[in-house]
Amino acid sequence: MYTLRAIKSFLVIGCFVMTSLLLIACSARVVPSEVSEQTKRLSLGTTFLTTQSASSIFAVAWSPDGKRLALGYADGSVQVRNATTSKIDFTIQGHTGHVWSLAWSPDGKRLASASWDRTVQVWDASTGISLLTYRGHSDLVLAVSWSPDGTRIASASSDDTVQVWDSTSGQHIFTYRGHSSTVEAVAWSPDGSRIASASFDHTVQVWDTTTGDHPLTYRGHANFVWAVAWSADGQHLASGGMDDTVQVWNAKTGKSTLTYYGHTNGIQALAWSPDGNRLASGSWDTTVQVWNATTGHQVFTYRGHANIIGSLAWSPDGKRIASVDDQLRVWQAS
Repeated sequence: MYTLRAIKSFLVIGCFVMTSLLLIACSARVVPSEVSEQTKRLSLGTTFLTTQSASSIFAVAWSPDGKRLALGYADGSVQVRNATTSKIDFTIQGHTGHVWSLAWSPDGKRLASASWDRTVQVWDASTGISLLTYRGHSDLVLAVSWSPDGTRIASASSDDTVQVWDSTSGQHIFTYRGHSSTVEAVAWSPDGSRIASASFDHTVQVWDTTTGDHPLTYRGHANFVWAVAWSADGQHLASGGMDDTVQVWNAKTGKSTLTYYGHTNGIQALAWSPDGNRLASGSWDTTVQVWNATTGHQVFTYRGHANIIGSLAWSPDGKRIASVDDQLRVWQAS
């Protein structure tokens, strides 16, 4: 009999094997877009840079100062590039499995990488020197998020847990065990008091970062939940999953405020604009869509990719988005 863990790992890997079949099998649902005259005058979607590499890119993260991009590769490497010229600052060869998630520390001095090799590694963001390796998980590590004060890191895994640990010493602080399946995404609230975690158990759970007290479970999705992101004011969460929807809901009550049906396949990546007015969603339908987070009206669809959008990041000034399908694209978003 297959173990649950084997089944979960198969699901994570199998999702990519089945991409072509899913794209064909999904029924198209089109939401009329409403685009303002001002938006029409902008050259939305202008592509500023692309990359070509031997290994697929799975993760992207924009530095807090907007000057650099970090990229995570299938071969286990991490690369830091100039966000304007794409010139490589340095490449780190530290992992032995796919790098699935990346996050800069709030001060931009450190970079954390989560890998299928079951570790999280923390690097000096100026030199690439290894500072710390965290080995608390017993299965694939799929997501990583810094606390707003930079003192703690939360990491999520296919071992069904989220673990919180000291970002300097690596000392384990707390393990959250509220999910019953793979935890695919984790995000720290802007005020640092809560964490949201998204799981293959079809839920998003919100919980206290110190005690693990669990005040809220959101059950609005009908399939795996791949992505979760807080609004800048911490009042709302957006979540996206394999039910082809992005849902926006109240982070305290769990009440749904908006469901976005613009994609024709699952959603794997989400990011709020820095001003909190828009959301960008990356999908298995190969598009990134930008839309109004209050009304759900579509602003723009970026069609520059040829494969699943695995990760995306909004520049700190809100003008550009970096998105990856296997390669990187940086394009105008406002």
